[in-house]
Amino acid sequence: QRDLYQEKTDSSHPGCFLYNDQWEPAQTRTETITVRGIADHSEEIVCSRNGPIVDHILPKIAEDTGPVSLRWLGSSHGGWLTALLAMGRTSSVTEFQEALEPWHVPTFSLVVADTAGHIGFHAAGRIPVRHLPERGYRPGWDPAHQWDGLIPFSKMPRLTDPPRGWIASANNRLAADDYPYPLSGCWSSGHRATRIRQMLTATDKHTVETFGAMQLDTVSLRAVDALPPLLQCLQEGEHPLLAAALEKLCDWNGDMKQDLVAPTLFSRFFQCWCRRVASEHFDESISAMLENNVGGVAARLLHEDADQWFETADREQEIREAFYTAIEQLTEQLGEDLEQWTWGRIQVIQFRHVLADRGDLGTLLNQPAQPVNGDMVTVCNTGFAATGAGYRLIHDLGSNPPEMIAVDCQSQSGQPGSPHYDDQFTCWAAGQYHRISLDREDHGKIQCLVPR
Repeated sequence: QRDLYQEKTDSSHPGCFLYNDQWEPAQTRTETITVRGIADHSEEIVCSRNGPIVDHILPKIAEDTGPVSLRWLGSSHGGWLTALLAMGRTSSVTEFQEALEPWHVPTFSLVVADTAGHIGFHAAGRIPVRHLPERGYRPGWDPAHQWDGLIPFSKMPRLTDPPRGWIASANNRLAADDYPYPLSGCWSSGHRATRIRQMLTATDKHTVETFGAMQLDTVSLRAVDALPPLLQCLQEGEHPLLAAALEKLCDWNGDMKQDLVAPTLFSRFFQCWCRRVASEHFDESISAMLENNVGGVAARLLHEDADQWFETADREQEIREAFYTAIEQLTEQLGEDLEQWTWGRIQVIQFRHVLADRGDLGTLLNQPAQPVNGDMVTVCNTGFAATGAGYRLIHDLGSNPPEMIAVDCQSQSGQPGSPHYDDQFTCWAAGQYHRISLDREDHGKIQCLVPR
């Protein structure tokens, strides 16, 4: 829903930006921000036809590339609240999907079910139509890079009662390759979506308990796919701790459990490997920023280098060197005893209050750090730091009385003095849920539920 445009200026045309061989005057406006206790703050906003100039707030690495403008659909379209209000009044999947039409910004993957047994999916929000692909700045002066309207609402990715009987969404690409419109996005690797499909199709019947087990599943298909070529490559390696490390990895099934050592070894290796892959074609200032975004390329390069990403280096030796680097980093961080390198020492979640850095307030306001299972690639998405799937929900729409089964790791209250400020974190980490009655006579009664 947004693009960055590099704008072209010229000293002989001050205050103008080039577009289609014509110099167009910049548009300016003043935004006044009222701040309590001090004078108002005024900010002058300079815009090209594409949007406000934002090069002064881009990362340091981009400070010499300006002027750069931001075009964002949300500056001219919204509709989120209008759609949300309408969604709350619907009583069927079809009505729900129709209620989404005003929604332009932001984009979400919405799944819905009704008590009549229907299920649906809709990609909420709208996507600008672009005729030319571009991974970097778009040239602001070239008409070919302008947006050509939006993908029609009726053509956005959607499903209603698919014959297979289920719908899954896990931040993956949700349209097939024959989708008629150019679709770009920052979707994930797809490993979680594939794992969900595996579990959904493993049996014809599911229950609240099996769905609870799915949400807590910590098998990394990235690790499962990467282990065979990695282990084969490491057979010819030499390092004092290599034999012990191989013993852990050879017996591992890709499960990211906090009491295991193998997840720590693999995760740190893959991080080092991504950094090495990025540094092959980008200098240090850029590769450090890209290492979290080359996972797909890095995973394929463990199997083969068909496109000669490594033009001169020995790919297999580079894999071994990345593994040695991982071992050295873990030795420095966790000590020399490999048996103590359990995943729970690395994969730790702590929720920090926004005022935590003010004096000693963090001691009072922060929730205690806690080791967790999984990572960003498992269905039990615990991410890194304070990211991941913090809210879990299971609905049986045939339950009587009606109820929802849920848990929120950040708990219900943002008030540090409330008993509900952090009372769900431990339950969430342990894989427990709360049964919340939707029956008016029960007055929203809540009870603890531990899925079998």
